[in-house]
Amino acid sequence: MTGTRIAALGHYQPARVLTNDDLAALVDTSDEWITSRVGIRTRHVAGPDEPVDELAAHAAAKALAAAGLDPADIDLVLVATSTATDRSPNTAARVAARLGMPRPAVMDLNVVCAGFTHALATADHAVRAGSATRALVIGADKMSDVTDWTDRTTCVLVGDGAGAAVVEACDDDLAGIGPVLWGSVPEMGHAVRIEGTPARFAQEGQSVYRWATTQLPPIARSVCDRAGVAPEELAAVVLHQANLRIIEPVARRIGAVNAVVARDVVTSGNTSAASIPMALSKLLERGELASCAPALLFGFGGNLSYAGQVVRCP
Repeated sequence: MTGTRIAALGHYQPARVLTNDDLAALVDTSDEWITSRVGIRTRHVAGPDEPVDELAAHAAAKALAAAGLDPADIDLVLVATSTATDRSPNTAARVAARLGMPRPAVMDLNVVCAGFTHALATADHAVRAGSATRALVIGADKMSDVTDWTDRTTCVLVGDGAGAAVVEACDDDLAGIGPVLWGSVPEMGHAVRIEGTPARFAQEGQSVYRWATTQLPPIARSVCDRAGVAPEELAAVVLHQANLRIIEPVARRIGAVNAVVARDVVTSGNTSAASIPMALSKLLERGELASCAPALLFGFGGNLSYAGQVVRCP
């Protein structure tokens, strides 16, 4: 077996919902101001007793259940996150401990908003190389921990959550994870930041908007070329859920005229590495995508990094 596929997905969001009207009570903003600029209406926010590894473990447990697997069946855990509080044990190790996994390899990847698609590619490579048999790939972020809730330019954007995928080996003719195309613009890394003590999220919104809407569509089309799938053949386009004013023009310029475009940002906000697996999991849960349907996953953001691949839905 030389191919890989996504066997199942799962997602999780904390119970507390923060509306635009709730934010208007904290900072000088309004529902109209937020929706007209970023398209977000609500977001989920975790409490102080809900660490990011707990969010990740909930999503992972759902993915395992959907795949019909036990935690012991997983030998590699990859968690994409940029909001872990501690450096060691890493988030992947804490997820493995929560789920009772016996001896998996455990790694965190910090590529911010492009983290999940980087982690998915890493799992694909590891399974194809024979270094792992089944991998649990999780995108999880607690953006509320790194947000200045007095800054109306950033606090209106963020939400918390996690999404997970089970990746396993399969026959090559059944392969469901296409080649990755990834890269970055290091000299513009300052455009999206989580830095300082305490760490705080900040960005240069106009720079990110121009880069995303002008530079990313041709890269996303190249992802389709690598997979041998024409944009008009895509059943879904699942971009990083940053801002509806970025998602819609980028999706349109890719040329995926027959695809469902994920717009989970409207009710979840920007959940960084969680946004792509969470949005894809919800599309599948709602029955909007058929099994084996081709979906473009494309993450972008912090470091001005990007990574994308075409996958077949489980």
